[in-house]
Amino acid sequence: MIKSMTGFGRCEISENNRKFTVEMKSVNHRYLDVNIKMPKKLNIFEAAIRTELKNYISRGKVDIFITYEDFSESNTTVRYNKEVAQEYLNYLRQMARDFQLDDDIRVSTLSKYPEVFTMEEQTVDEEELWKELEKALRGAAEMFVQTRITEGEHLRDDLIGKLDGMLKMVDFITERSPKIVAEYRQKLQEKVQDLLGDNTVDEARLLTEVTIFADKVCVDEELVRLRSHIETTKNTLIAGGSIGRKLDFIAQEMNREANTTLSKSNDLEISNCAIELKTEIEKVREQIQNIE
Repeated sequence: MIKSMTGFGRCEISENNRKFTVEMKSVNHRYLDVNIKMPKKLNIFEAAIRTELKNYISRGKVDIFITYEDFSESNTTVRYNKEVAQEYLNYLRQMARDFQLDDDIRVSTLSKYPEVFTMEEQTVDEEELWKELEKALRGAAEMFVQTRITEGEHLRDDLIGKLDGMLKMVDFITERSPKIVAEYRQKLQEKVQDLLGDNTVDEARLLTEVTIFADKVCVDEELVRLRSHIETTKNTLIAGGSIGRKLDFIAQEMNREANTTLSKSNDLEISNCAIELKTEIEKVREQIQNIE
């Protein structure tokens, strides 16, 4: 089983007059990069959220959006700050004495001063709050992982199809390579005979030239390694797991072998096939970038 790094998950939990909604989406990234947006009240759970996510995700740029609503009839209380009111009262009476004013202080007047009455949010059980948030987080993460698996399966099937096509190209180059040496020998021999006329062709010299040419255009080692890389990629895709980085490295090696094959080519058919092979390798590498 392989996973794509593109995914989406959403879960909504309503319990105890509270509602949590968690949404998460991701794109490909070299490492795990998690960005969390949530109400300040939930910031105390950020470390726990990140720890929990590591059970579901190993790579990708993940954006998480958390909303929280409390439907309790009264989740705030009014607090009377007697000490603050006493300070105001003392200063007001002092002002009345200092400026010979009437002491007409009323309760309704004093209560309007800042901080005499304040609104305080009732304390919520953090453990209970986390259990509800964790449930929503896990629900979203499970859906998120499933979408990644589904996309990963599509990627795997498409990649295996491309790799099978690449093997056919390698087969063609493997079959064609010996023929170009024979064709070179034939052309060289005909050219020499045209130049020498009826004179005898020096077979030893001819063989030397053909051997030099064959060594120059030989891509046997490159093709063996290329075939091995393709088969390893297929087997790795079938085995599954967190394989993105490994496959990216193998794709680089495949591209290197294809480049060498193209540079050594002295045949139009092989050159065209090597160019097409390089194109397919690049497509495969682009898709591999999206595997976890």
